[in-house]
Amino acid sequence: MIDINADVLEHWQTLESETRATSARHGFVLFRTFWNWCAEQKAYQSIIDPLAITKEVRAVVPKAGTKKADVLQRVHLKDWFEAVRNLSNPVIAAYLQGLLLTGARREELAELKWSDVDFKLGAMWLKDKVDDEGRMIPLPPYLASLITGLPRRNEWVFSSPNAADGKLAEPRIAHNRALDAAGLEHVTLHGLRRTFASLAEWVEMPVGVVAQIMGHKPNATAEKHYKTRPLELLAIWHGKYEAWILEQASIEFAQVELSQGLRVIK
Repeated sequence: MIDINADVLEHWQTLESETRATSARHGFVLFRTFWNWCAEQKAYQSIIDPLAITKEVRAVVPKAGTKKADVLQRVHLKDWFEAVRNLSNPVIAAYLQGLLLTGARREELAELKWSDVDFKLGAMWLKDKVDDEGRMIPLPPYLASLITGLPRRNEWVFSSPNAADGKLAEPRIAHNRALDAAGLEHVTLHGLRRTFASLAEWVEMPVGVVAQIMGHKPNATAEKHYKTRPLELLAIWHGKYEAWILEQASIEFAQVELSQGLRVIK
């Protein structure tokens, strides 16, 4: 506590606000309350610097409502994919690309088991917080090739030999490192899910198809437009989306037929 001064606080807020603006502001509010309390206690009055929270410190604290859009734009795709594909851990690289290509929730994809993947049918089964039975979605060709190349250490597709339960637990650090390498602003893992919904409009994917793949519960307004579509129909739109994403990312992918199952219609 005796080492906390205005310079320390200013450096803290400046550093944290670069990637976690909301958390930085919340942390400052909590600290300020604590510091003011210490200034009123005789036991701490001679230890702390009651004037540490200066005008300069308050100036670098992120303002409420200034959070940038948590989503990747089309122009970001090439740099993002290049940085992610260059990560040293192929499991994390495949997982991050999978989030963007499927719009799945981070926990849903992390809990994917090999028994949930059907390469012959071209599909995978995800747990779903909306539907207790989960949902089956297409497994587009490029993502299928990434999954096929992963090591089969245990029951988990995205496994980790260092995790207690054997599956990927904390991919955020690697993702942040990739964003820094690409020179992109911070995007959360949930932001990759938002990116799927946002970029799907570029291929004019029907809102009902987007909702079914992402596992969204249809709202009252869109209820009449939402219906359960067969996997074959979802695969057509999902394949168009993946092909468009790869084109924007300048990724050359020669589709090799992995099975006699579903084929992407372009």
